[in-house]
Amino acid sequence: MNNEFDFYDKTNLKSYNLDDSMRYQLDMLDRLDVFTRRHCENVASLTCRLCEQLHCNKGFTVYCTICAYLHDIGKQFIPPEVLQKPGKLTDEEYATMKTHTTIGYDICMKDLKLRPYAAGTLYHHEALNGTGYPQGLTKKDIPYEGQIIRVADEYDAIVSKRQYKSHIGISDTLKILIENCQAGKNNPLIVKKLFKVVIEDVEYEIYCTQTYVNELQGELKRFEQIEKYREKMENAKKEKDKNYYYEGMKMLLKGNETVDNYLPIYEEYKDAYEKRKAIIDNLYKEIKIIKKLKV
Repeated sequence: MNNEFDFYDKTNLKSYNLDDSMRYQLDMLDRLDVFTRRHCENVASLTCRLCEQLHCNKGFTVYCTICAYLHDIGKQFIPPEVLQKPGKLTDEEYATMKTHTTIGYDICMKDLKLRPYAAGTLYHHEALNGTGYPQGLTKKDIPYEGQIIRVADEYDAIVSKRQYKSHIGISDTLKILIENCQAGKNNPLIVKKLFKVVIEDVEYEIYCTQTYVNELQGELKRFEQIEKYREKMENAKKEKDKNYYYEGMKMLLKGNETVDNYLPIYEEYKDAYEKRKAIIDNLYKEIKIIKKLKV
């Protein structure tokens, strides 16, 4: 499966197309490290899809998506030893990390082309109950775009931190967002819409994985036929019959496969098939769990 993110791909932006003039704002992410840039891309994609689920109009959706794309632009000035620290930050390091919101805001405000999108940088860590930063605002003072980006940012940050390879176990991440709703930090409606976005992703992953499984099934049938010919060749009494089955085996081989090396390859295919089938089973279980979650 192709995991490359293309921000201009309509599968990510749905029917929303970004004007060429907006590429200036998006190109600002070239200054960020690879991990942060990828995170910003993910948050922008999630934000766009959340806006669609929330039935926001096209103008707000594009605006909000670009705000999300730029939300961590201030991290380019956070020291790498803090930004990329694998363990828990100290109080002093955390204080430094939090400044990326105000730094990003200043960057946007000083650039006329970025100024319209400064809200994403400043408000994406504010919490509805006033426990967020940098200003400790409450619900009535936090712009809607900030509330949306907060949910998308929190979700992707947790997923990336845990280094999930797929959506297996993703319901645990959603439970954390539910807890933050119960604590009064997140907008429950936005989190509820996130469930739909995640289910769409899981269903798409099931589709892609099942497509690969179907391809593997075809290959396994081919190898099974090779095995049948091999068994018949070994049991044949006449040399001409042995040669017949031997040639049959060779006709079924592909690429660099040979009569002498195909068995390990066959085992690899079987292993890949079983692993993908297990992934699909777990993904279906995840969907069932997610559908039962309540905000």
